[in-house]
Amino acid sequence: MRIQHTQVAVHVPATSANLGPGFDTLGLALDLCDELQVEATTGGVEIVVEGEGAGAVPAGEEHLVVRALRRGLDHAGAPQTGLRLQALNRIPHGRGMGSSAAATVAGLLLARGMLSDPEALDDRTVLQLATEFEGHPDNAAPALLGGAVLSWVQGDTARAVRLEVAARVLRPVVLLPTATLATHRARGLLPAEVPHGDAVFNASRAALLVHALAGAPELLLEATEDRLHQEQRAPGMPESVELMKVLRREGHAAVISGAGPSVLVMDGRRAEIAPLVRRFVADPAAWRIAEMPLRLAPAAPVVG
Repeated sequence: MRIQHTQVAVHVPATSANLGPGFDTLGLALDLCDELQVEATTGGVEIVVEGEGAGAVPAGEEHLVVRALRRGLDHAGAPQTGLRLQALNRIPHGRGMGSSAAATVAGLLLARGMLSDPEALDDRTVLQLATEFEGHPDNAAPALLGGAVLSWVQGDTARAVRLEVAARVLRPVVLLPTATLATHRARGLLPAEVPHGDAVFNASRAALLVHALAGAPELLLEATEDRLHQEQRAPGMPESVELMKVLRREGHAAVISGAGPSVLVMDGRRAEIAPLVRRFVADPAAWRIAEMPLRLAPAAPVVG
């Protein structure tokens, strides 16, 4: 395998995983994208980051996009090369919006764009490699495929399918706090075992959510109920969980986005949500409220 293209760009979206009951398996892509460009060089690694993470993320081989890109080239049997990476990051870090999955998918897709045979890194392969980085495919799958996605692992193989979503069902609004929460800390708050009744409850709601997304918006509130992870993570993000409960009491299908602390309202409008947030949170200035439509387009590299 050889490197055929020396300049490649890609846009990869933010994602929200779990969607309430679909822990580690349901997710959707949102119309907020990181933009990345890579150029193959004869030197080492040069990284320019603007936006989220500028000055904080690694500036060399440890940068997640670079690591994923090199993993993709290795998998395809292509030679390594010097890299100049430019990143315009819009996806918030540490807020449950899939920033690490976006970086991983971006690196693998940039590698695909460089190859003489892009099929060596087809979508199935990219999902598998991204899952090896992430540990589970619930963010990587929608980042790659777009839309709402159901993902799972069969044996050691990551799998995913896009779900049919009726246009009138989803009106995503994301509530983004200035506070952050590391995913490993959020996972550390979860119990090792759950009651059988709670597992049954979540299985029923996850199945109902697939039905609701297909064209039954009146069922979204019931379909996004959860007993497995959101309340359990409250000690790490108490205001987020309480805000979610306030919104749900007002009839909105609100969930914790991924590992949090952002809150996703699946059926809202900014004008409806903002007054509730201002009334409830201690410091409204610490929360940003943004409408983020579902992003349907798959992520794909563009050769420069």
